[in-house]
Amino acid sequence: MYKIAMTIAAASIAITSVAFCTSAYAGEVLQRVLDTKTLKVAVGTDWGTISSLNTNHELEGYDIDVANGIAKYLGVKAEFVTPGWDLIVAGQWVGRWDIGMGQMTPTTERAEKLDFSENYYYGHEVAVVPTDSKAKESSDLNGGIVGVTTGTLEEQYANQTLTPNWIGAKPIEFKFKAGAVKAYSSANVAFDDLRLGDGIRLNAVVTDGESSAKAIKSGYPLRVLDTLFSAPGAISMMKGDKEFQDKISAAIQTMKDDGTLSKISIKWYGTDNSVEN
Repeated sequence: MYKIAMTIAAASIAITSVAFCTSAYAGEVLQRVLDTKTLKVAVGTDWGTISSLNTNHELEGYDIDVANGIAKYLGVKAEFVTPGWDLIVAGQWVGRWDIGMGQMTPTTERAEKLDFSENYYYGHEVAVVPTDSKAKESSDLNGGIVGVTTGTLEEQYANQTLTPNWIGAKPIEFKFKAGAVKAYSSANVAFDDLRLGDGIRLNAVVTDGESSAKAIKSGYPLRVLDTLFSAPGAISMMKGDKEFQDKISAAIQTMKDDGTLSKISIKWYGTDNSVEN
């Protein structure tokens, strides 16, 4: 009887301790941000349009504007830190920063280490063809030669092996079946073959919308045929602070509702990448 009582007492203490630890952590990050009036944001210095240093050695980009918008919503100031991408993805931040930017795809594997906000960005993957192509829709590429960048989601899509593993993913619709898929070291190299004309080396290239827009703007005789699929990007946080997670998501939703996020996207990308399609 004594042993049973001791076991019950020990179990009660353990349960109480767990409950205390959980409640003590809940809201901890949010409270720290509000108390210090500072939101520490992890970004990159060489992430192109996402975030990079300008000629004045100041950070700028889509993510910088979004982070400043979130900080404004919270009534605090954004302070930027620049750890490596591998450190952001690995988790275990130990309070060095509060949110991680970088348009991270919120995969189920990453969700084991990190919490994620509502999606604030969608990377649109597109099919690009020469301006002289007779293709009017994606199915017109059936049997054609399609260029991709090696080791990418675009390569998996063109080979019809892509299985999306991000949170809330819907089954991918494969809009064409290539006759052959040719892998390149970069999208620009693929564009160089595609610009020669329809069917000379390629019939199309599957790539991200930003790369295709830059190529077309620079004078490549190409056009976007269709959007094939979209992969989401979310803001990452350390696991455990639901109140903080909800606040970050609420900030993003507010920026969507009032059009701020759309304006930021158009400013940096020329298109509204804050929506899925």
